[in-house]
Amino acid sequence: MKVLLCHTYYMQRGGEDRSFEEERELLLAHGHRVVEYVRRNDELAAMNPLAAAKKTLWNGAAGRDVAELIRRERPDVLHATNTFPLISPAVCHVAHRHGVAVVQALRNYRLLCANSYLMRDGRPCEACVGRTIPWPAIRHGCYRDSAAATAVVAGMQMLHRTLGVWRRKVDAFFTLTHFAREKFVSAGLPPERIHVKYNSVSEPGRLGPGDGGYLVFAGRLSPEKGVATLLEAWKQDASLPSLKVAGDGPLAPAVQAAAAADSRIQWLGQVPTAQVSRVIGGATALVMPSVWYETFGRTIAEAFAAGTPVIASNLGAMAELVAHGRTGRLFEPGSAAALAAQVRRLAMTSPAELTAMRAAARREYQSRYTPEHNYARLLDIYEMARASAEARRRQRERQDRTFAAKPSPEAVPT
Repeated sequence: MKVLLCHTYYMQRGGEDRSFEEERELLLAHGHRVVEYVRRNDELAAMNPLAAAKKTLWNGAAGRDVAELIRRERPDVLHATNTFPLISPAVCHVAHRHGVAVVQALRNYRLLCANSYLMRDGRPCEACVGRTIPWPAIRHGCYRDSAAATAVVAGMQMLHRTLGVWRRKVDAFFTLTHFAREKFVSAGLPPERIHVKYNSVSEPGRLGPGDGGYLVFAGRLSPEKGVATLLEAWKQDASLPSLKVAGDGPLAPAVQAAAAADSRIQWLGQVPTAQVSRVIGGATALVMPSVWYETFGRTIAEAFAAGTPVIASNLGAMAELVAHGRTGRLFEPGSAAALAAQVRRLAMTSPAELTAMRAAARREYQSRYTPEHNYARLLDIYEMARASAEARRRQRERQDRTFAAKPSPEAVPT
């Protein structure tokens, strides 16, 4: 199979960029031919705001580039990861017009929410879900704290909804959890075309020992990740064990200050993936205190791969992935006291119970999050998209034959 992968890299590398690369490597490893159309959001620095806005709504140049790739390479499937803002959904429209099966990954909530998080003022927000015009987002300036910038994103949402890109030009979507799928279904996307494919992480080689006597947070240090809740829990409760924090972001100064004031907290900064895996494997548990829904939570799968339980917010994707009492523990989102209580409870777990929890976490990885599971599911989705595109082609041929068989007005006897 030949697959055309489309992706816009973020200015700050994140999970979607990694997933794009991992899916590419999976396809290549299994003998598929891969063609890439890639843009980078760094290009925005050289654009004036009006030009950037136009490309966000409809990037005709990207559409022409992809049309030329389709004519030259004749791919079976176009798989779009992130098209915002530089590629734009125009490429889905173009691929559909050329008869190529179109798969759109839904790795964030951008189609439903201007800021892509379904979050405002530190809490989940669904005020715009299902609205024809997302006025709340524009009023609150949800994208980059700017009403003007938000209006551009809202315009993109409305334009492609009106053009029927999501209902008629995409053959298959996939979300990363059932929770996310239900959000998109509730917003009006066709449920029969929205599938679930979990992320995968590479086999770590061996189980982590889990004997380091510390907990770990690994991720972007930003408000939606619940960093404030994490630091407050350790500030309130002097009995909590050591905490290692791996990552960087806008709240890095707060983490650095907390580490300077509390010897239990160690900020590792941005560290290589291999080192993060070792730190997670040595931890008693990974903490994921996000206050937004998350679309998946890659570090949960990374923890399970190492046999490390997870203490996570009882919210969104996290509540779906972590089985309370079996593969980890859940707590009230945003509550430092509730987080501290679950950390203490895990600390009081007997060695036998903790061993059972670690084994359950590892089984969860093996049953859902291995690269082979990811590859098999991705191929299933591609085949469903191809079947949809083939059905479209046959329907069009039937319509053409029906039209050709109709007598012209001049041939009808009077």
